[in-house]
Amino acid sequence: MSQTIKVLHIIKSLGRGGAEMLLPETLKLHNQTQLEFHYIYFLPWKNQLVEDIEKNGGKITCLPAKNNLTILKQSKNIIKYIKKHQIDMIHAHLPWAGFVSRLVHRQTGIPVVYSEHNMQERYHFITKYLNKYTYNWQNLALGVSQDVSNSIQKNINPKIPVKTLLNGVNTERFQRNKESGKIIRKQFNIPENAVVIGNVAVFRFQKRLIEWLRVMKEVIDKNTNVYGILVGAGPLEKEIKNQLTKLNLKEKVLLTGLQTDVKPYFNAMDIFMMSSSFEGLPIALLEAMSMECAIVTTDAGGIKEVIRHEQDGLLCNVNDWKKLPDLLHNLIDDQKLLNLYQKNARKRVIDSFSLKSMVKQLEDVYLSLLN
Repeated sequence: MSQTIKVLHIIKSLGRGGAEMLLPETLKLHNQTQLEFHYIYFLPWKNQLVEDIEKNGGKITCLPAKNNLTILKQSKNIIKYIKKHQIDMIHAHLPWAGFVSRLVHRQTGIPVVYSEHNMQERYHFITKYLNKYTYNWQNLALGVSQDVSNSIQKNINPKIPVKTLLNGVNTERFQRNKESGKIIRKQFNIPENAVVIGNVAVFRFQKRLIEWLRVMKEVIDKNTNVYGILVGAGPLEKEIKNQLTKLNLKEKVLLTGLQTDVKPYFNAMDIFMMSSSFEGLPIALLEAMSMECAIVTTDAGGIKEVIRHEQDGLLCNVNDWKKLPDLLHNLIDDQKLLNLYQKNARKRVIDSFSLKSMVKQLEDVYLSLLN
């Protein structure tokens, strides 16, 4: 093993998703005198984070793959990369990057740690089967929440260790800037005294953004001084745009499209609202909390490990998402309560979900695998 430990992150894409966003954010805090970071991804059209990673010292290679099966065929090229660059270990993220990393482990014996970002019950049956079949072809699995770790034990019961390593947020970088928020509001003709409810998400079915818009419709019908900001893109974009038109919300809810820098939009939000049916531990939630957005959300997955109801934010059961409008009105109608939950949200992430703590734990994991 070389004096500098060389870690190869393998992930399907470098687009702006929750798991992907952790890569540049953790890189900025890692000890790069001791650790050198390499990155391999497979979808060349999803490259929004490449510049940020390279700017902070990461070495990136794209091995193009048209679909999931062709990702597996890249195992030989990954092995060549490992030998050429004298990589010491792999950190894989998300299922298909995990599968190909396990194939590489089987052929080379290189240590592999895999971060699990989702519940096993929510995966496609093929993904669940491949997970169960290959999970022991690695050294360690990290669940991003206790719910995720429990799901691994329940559905796979692997022989390898499973640890919980909670996601974190860089609370120094994600700090509220009121002037930045005013600029966004002015840009989109949102009154300065309006209450803005937002979300940042990949437009996938589990985010239930159609339901999110229905919640917004009910709230706005009762209070015309409420506006919405929905940041992101994804497979359901067409359906979401159609629903926006159908609900006559085009003048009240802003769709920003995909944004590499979401901080200005968090600055414009008063409340961050999620209606998800399932989650691991969403990075956008932690970012919103760090930016002093009050939180109103379903208790999907690891969210309930972050938000303590009526302390750090307001929660309802996943199946009771229709209660979200009432929870929102509690804050819209009470400025003091809104301010309290904004402050409490930031305090919660500073106390318990610091990215510095997460990075320190990750570095301990890396060192333990190589000792």
